Amino acid sequence: MINTIIIHLVENYGYMAFFLAFTLGPFGVPVPNEVTIITGAVLSSTGMLNPYWTYGCMLLGLITAITISYVLGTCSGQRLYAHLQKKPYLARVQKLFERFGNKAVCIGFFIPVVRYVLPLFAGFHGMRYRMFAVLAYSSALLWTGLFFIIGHYFGTVLW
Repeated sequence: MINTIIIHLVENYGYMAFFLAFTLGPFGVPVPNEVTIITGAVLSSTGMLNPYWTYGCMLLGLITAITISYVLGTCSGQRLYAHLQKKPYLARVQKLFERFGNKAVCIGFFIPVVRYVLPLFAGFHGMRYRMFAVLAYSSALLWTGLFFIIGHYFGTVLW
């Protein structure tokens, strides 16, 4: 069912659907990134879409989302942190940060929901943007690349 929604969005909005799905993901769009990546990769492998444009829109959307999340964490500071402190996923992120430090930004990309909360948390705790960018953007490249390749070569079996 989600696959048909994604296909419908792509038919109506083109590659922008992938960009928006990843950019708006942490802000309430209820389509899992893993499903979106695999669907986009399958559509690319069949020739329906250009794989470079599809992947590029997804990566750019994810980088946009995590950058916005980081900036929100940096700007909103303790007010938003106090509000989110009651959420169970924030405790998971806090434990991840305590255990792995800045490397948690890399690890968090492989955990759903956490991939969007970690940049916010990094902003709360004053991680320098340069460090954040190196860790988060390289992890985004690795994570999206891995899932896109899986979807491209094995997607028809998974889909």
